Amino acid sequence: MTVPPAVAWTGADPADPYAAALRAGQGPLFLRRTDGWLLPLEVERWCARADPVDRAVLDRCEGAVLDVGCGPGRLVTELAFRGRTVLGIDVSTAAVEHTVRLGGQALRRSVFEPLPGEGRWGTVLLMDGNVGIGGDPGALLGRAAQLLAPGGLLIAETAAVDVDERADVHLTGDAHDAAGAPFLWARLGTPALLRYARGWEPAGQWAAGGRRFAALRSRRASSSAEPPKSTAVISSQRVG
Repeated sequence: MTVPPAVAWTGADPADPYAAALRAGQGPLFLRRTDGWLLPLEVERWCARADPVDRAVLDRCEGAVLDVGCGPGRLVTELAFRGRTVLGIDVSTAAVEHTVRLGGQALRRSVFEPLPGEGRWGTVLLMDGNVGIGGDPGALLGRAAQLLAPGGLLIAETAAVDVDERADVHLTGDAHDAAGAPFLWARLGTPALLRYARGWEPAGQWAAGGRRFAALRSRRASSSAEPPKSTAVISSQRVG
């Protein structure tokens, strides 16, 4: 997962609960709303190899793949193992370093910052709740459209329930800890995502393993930009 750059955390801080969870390969780790509501985060699954549900999602990917909020890199490394052109981005130093150690390519970057291959990616992934990045689904979808090639594919993992909410949250490894700088996050079910997807063409929705997904296809007009043909789309960028 990732958060907007203004409130990004890094692995350099030993008190960083996200970095600590990645180092341990396990939680507890929560998103905590300011009213005390907790959302447990699936650190163990994120740190494991891609599971059958993940692999089925990756089977749908087209062209070069950008994994937004790549976390510890299980999807990036699985796609790299398949010989696909893939780049992960995350604002967490710990996440990027973990991905690189596994053999994947990753940059410490926010999705809202300049990125390699803009307008040429075949698929953008928003997995593990990353459809909530920035707390503004419309802005995030608009940015994804800028990153994709004309007719490109967005695959998003949505909430398992029909929800549409934006809230201030913070990360914590302690269910009773109320400290930490809050940041904006969104939770969207598939119906809510589709309501925000103006300018997109629905390309499917499905459920597997208790998780839900939706695919959208960009309707952007054609441009003269060449599609990515190889790792050249990312090779000029320093990883890390």
